[in-house]
Amino acid sequence: MATNPETDLPPTNHDEARRSFLRQSSLLTALALVPGPVVHAASAELDETVAAAFEKMPLKLEINGKKYKFSVEPRTTLLDLLREQLHLTGTKKGCDYGQCGACTVHVDGQRVNSCLSFAVMHEGKKITTIEGLADGDKLHPMQEAFVKHDGFQCGYCTPGQIMSAVACVREGHADSEAEIREYMSGNICRCGAYANIVAAIQEVKQGGQKV
Repeated sequence: MATNPETDLPPTNHDEARRSFLRQSSLLTALALVPGPVVHAASAELDETVAAAFEKMPLKLEINGKKYKFSVEPRTTLLDLLREQLHLTGTKKGCDYGQCGACTVHVDGQRVNSCLSFAVMHEGKKITTIEGLADGDKLHPMQEAFVKHDGFQCGYCTPGQIMSAVACVREGHADSEAEIREYMSGNICRCGAYANIVAAIQEVKQGGQKV
């Protein structure tokens, strides 16, 4: 039988950890919906599942150029790790469903909704948050453009907007206003500063500045 070299590779530890966590989460959800006597009969399995879900795992990450070692529960999201353990609160918790983009960070240069991403899935990877964009006191070109064009009002969505804007230019999706709007559509601004955000991205793109 022919095999697919991409799909038949053995699972990595992180793949298995993710699948295990998803199985555990599904079981916990299912048990929450069944009658009490059934749950009582399955109490041994439930205890084992709960224990596994809360068992901490070692994790190494490089965040904003610094290397860290953690001990985290498999259910910990990247967003919660950044905010609660490192106090990098520039990354915002908005909808917690991956719909608003306020939690956007870069993982190995790619934008990711950190509220939907388990921290343990990123072993050994490089994470960049809004705090890591500036070079000391010198703002990143995209940050400067957002200030110049007033690309924010309340500012809550701004970190995620900027992280996505940088990725948008890097990905080559900033060649027109329509393209920028399409590839920034995952980031919601409840104040409606979209026109100013587009203008900021266009300036950085047209200026040819390294992002």
